[in-house]
Amino acid sequence: MNNRYSWGRKQKKREVSNTTNEPNESNENHEYSTTSKEQQWEQEEELEDRADPLEHFPEHEELEITGVEQARWPRLHYKLFFGELKLVVHEDVMIKYRMLKGYSFTKDALRDIMAANKLQAAYASSINYLSYRSRTRTEVARKLKEKGHDEHVIETTLERLEQEKLIDDHLFAEQWARQRVRTQKKGKVWIRQELRQKGVQPAHIEQALGEIDEDEELVSATMLARKKWNSTSGEWLDKKRKTMAYLMRRGYSSDLVRRALAAMEEQNQMEEEND
Repeated sequence: MNNRYSWGRKQKKREVSNTTNEPNESNENHEYSTTSKEQQWEQEEELEDRADPLEHFPEHEELEITGVEQARWPRLHYKLFFGELKLVVHEDVMIKYRMLKGYSFTKDALRDIMAANKLQAAYASSINYLSYRSRTRTEVARKLKEKGHDEHVIETTLERLEQEKLIDDHLFAEQWARQRVRTQKKGKVWIRQELRQKGVQPAHIEQALGEIDEDEELVSATMLARKKWNSTSGEWLDKKRKTMAYLMRRGYSSDLVRRALAAMEEQNQMEEEND
């Protein structure tokens, strides 16, 4: 057959659900616990990822899929059997390339498919990572590197995520800074360091910090100062020293700390006069 993606003999029922949606447990060895089996599966998959999955596939032959089985790990993956040979692909890749029982592929075609599978696996992993909260470009890159993806796959995945607006460091920095000031009562110094650690570019950091309302930051610092002051024992000077150190550890600048203490003292005087 001349077509690289030529089809071989097709089975009567082509639906993925009929090729086996449930794991085949007919040949399970029940002497092992479920946990030990899962660990074994994970080890097998890790070994397969490190090696060339097509190493033992013959060249210049039509390779027919003889069986399809849902993998228990990783999630949303399927095992495709070519006689005694096997590939594991993501569900989306299997559907896209119609990798069903009875269909045939050349080794060259399978190479292209497995390259697409690497990209899809990295993308799916990124989506799962982003499902918990927003992340920076650097955070996603670090996670993908931890999972063993190569630089080309990581860069391609990051570009796709940026195009789809799933990662946006500028927006992330703005939201992070606003949230840290309002709910965590953190100062700009602290926030700047956090964003640096997350790999946000300096320009995005400074722009995000520049949009923080100074009055709002002062209110937060004053509230913290009053709370710390009231919970601290000792002489007036000692309480002031401890309160200032506390605020600076929270990331407030020395200038803002002085203003917050002054505002706190003014509030205390007003309350004493009213009493």
